[in-house]
Amino acid sequence: MGRKVTLATCSLNQWALDFDGNLDRILKSIEISKSHGAKYRLGPELEICGYGCADHFYESDTLLHSFQVLKKLLESPVTQDIICDVGMPIMHHNVRYNCRVLFLNRKILLIRPKMMMANHGIYRELRWFSPWNQLRRVEDYFLPRMIQEVTGQDTVPFGDCVLSTKDTCIGSEICAELWNPRSPHIDMGLDGVEIFTNSSASHHELRKADQRVNLIKSATTKSGGIYLYANQRGCDGDRLYFDGCAMVAINGDVVAQGAQFSLDDVEVVAATLDLEDVRSYKGELCQPHMEYEPKPCHRVKVDFCLSSDDDIYLPTHQPITWQFHTPEEEISLGPACWLWDYLRRSRQAGFLLPLSGGVDSSSTACIVHSMCVLVCQAVHNGNSQVLEDVRRVVGDESYRPQHPRELCGRIFTTCYMASENSSEGTSNRAKDLADQIGSTHMNINIDMAVKGMLGIFSMVTGKWPQFRANGGSVRENLALQNVQARIRMVLAYLFAQLSLWARGKPGGLLVLGSANVDESLTGYFTKYDCSSADINPIGGISKTDLKSFLLYCVEQFQLTALTGILAAPPTAELEPLTDGQVSQTDEADMGMTYSELSVIGRLRKISKCGPYSMFCKLIHMWKALSPTEVALKVKHFFRMYSVNRHKMTTVTPSYHAESYSPDDNRFDLRPFLYNTRWTWQFRSINNQVSQMSGDAQHQ
Repeated sequence: MGRKVTLATCSLNQWALDFDGNLDRILKSIEISKSHGAKYRLGPELEICGYGCADHFYESDTLLHSFQVLKKLLESPVTQDIICDVGMPIMHHNVRYNCRVLFLNRKILLIRPKMMMANHGIYRELRWFSPWNQLRRVEDYFLPRMIQEVTGQDTVPFGDCVLSTKDTCIGSEICAELWNPRSPHIDMGLDGVEIFTNSSASHHELRKADQRVNLIKSATTKSGGIYLYANQRGCDGDRLYFDGCAMVAINGDVVAQGAQFSLDDVEVVAATLDLEDVRSYKGELCQPHMEYEPKPCHRVKVDFCLSSDDDIYLPTHQPITWQFHTPEEEISLGPACWLWDYLRRSRQAGFLLPLSGGVDSSSTACIVHSMCVLVCQAVHNGNSQVLEDVRRVVGDESYRPQHPRELCGRIFTTCYMASENSSEGTSNRAKDLADQIGSTHMNINIDMAVKGMLGIFSMVTGKWPQFRANGGSVRENLALQNVQARIRMVLAYLFAQLSLWARGKPGGLLVLGSANVDESLTGYFTKYDCSSADINPIGGISKTDLKSFLLYCVEQFQLTALTGILAAPPTAELEPLTDGQVSQTDEADMGMTYSELSVIGRLRKISKCGPYSMFCKLIHMWKALSPTEVALKVKHFFRMYSVNRHKMTTVTPSYHAESYSPDDNRFDLRPFLYNTRWTWQFRSINNQVSQMSGDAQHQ
């Protein structure tokens, strides 16, 4: 009958500038697509070079090598008899574009440049690419000679066009175009396009997956059609984790779903669907000539069918219910996959974590444990790439991980760095957790190093600083805390470099950090202390979410040691103990609770509030506090934030997980030298408080 089509989309763990690896993964995905009977294969955005090339997009080498990979794809027998849709950068008339290249049987069918760029949040596409903003315009693109030699074509269509096969019509969207209020699929659908494709490089953020699914369902609910979504997966060399979720939808229903988090480098999602279901749906809803007449799409015709004549016995995919992860599961899985990519691609032998016995470092430890669980599961499920990688990491070609705890012992070292200000409680909690996850644990006392540093200072100045509890000034007290914290960083790197050497094993360890997003926001950490590490899996996650995550780990991984960690008040343990007990707590030091910080952080970044706007919002959100109390908290936050903003310029690269992250690299761009008095802004708040007090008296 010729009405059923089998289509394939995929999630690929591409790596910026890894042209060999990227080519292999693309070919493997095409091979798997064909094994499912697919006649069309869609891949992620810029999959040939990798999405995260950043300023390497400026280099002619990146364009050259992308075309060389395209040549290999055109020549490969694997790509025959299937329409392949791949992503790469292309320069046309000396302008760089982010493009889709569609080809079939050694012929390029069309090149579709991205029309609406992602240029918000962490995205900076307009820095490297121009949008193709000429609606329905198609030009001739002159192919490089190396491609001409394969295809026999001099020019191919380049621009805003769609592909017409003998049995249907296919139109492309690229990532952000789906999120745009003028998405191309709207006019394409009204002009008879039946299959929409979206190649994305969409990163993970907590609680974001449902937005993506809802947009895709909505796109085909409005005017009918089939929607294929492809995405990159994994860490391609940056702070982001691309979270897969390849899917196929029809007429508002998802019929095939890929994993959001996985260690599989290649995942193909295929579905067989009936074009007549699309036509009957569209026939009732879409009558464009009665409303307005869109400019017709430029159709590029190809003598090829996605369907076959004999498809009566071919079953079609039916609607499914999308299974979303909870935020706690997302924290367990996303950063764990990111850590695995970073570990294997950096070719290091494991991780070292200063484990204090508090919520933050324990969260990092649990994420490493979760990573070991995923690795063992992947090996058990027959993932040969993961097995090859884990053998290289541990330096044993015959190794096969049997249990997460045993793997943890090989690749994860934790150390408790005690000082005279450390309590027995935190030491025991750190040791108990290390025992349960199986890490190689060390107890290190730093007092000798601290006294040595202070001895040098005393020898030069003739002064010996004292803690505030012992009669010292605020400056002395802070300096004594900082010297402990910074010595811990130096020791962490020393043990990371040499602890495996001391055990007679090859390689070095990556140092993991464990400052949460709220501490980064207020600067509640010492510059160049244990927050300074190689990478930080929790730097984009709030304290509130981390506590929920640890509760999840108690049940999911049976880590009962976390119960005591959650019950203990958060403390830096840098000031002297009182009768052997902790007298210093984080929330007292910061002058606000972690839950208050989360609210303030979201207002500052997501709602784009300065001090005055934040005050105006919080007086309604925090009704239990008087306007004067709200004003004091807002002013206290902005003083802390502005005094400490310079710390964000050197903060450890962190997994991007929150939309209110203060990451200074490319997400939250602010000055780091402020007028910390905020005279005009704070005066505006004071005037508002005075006015409200006067109004209250007259009521």
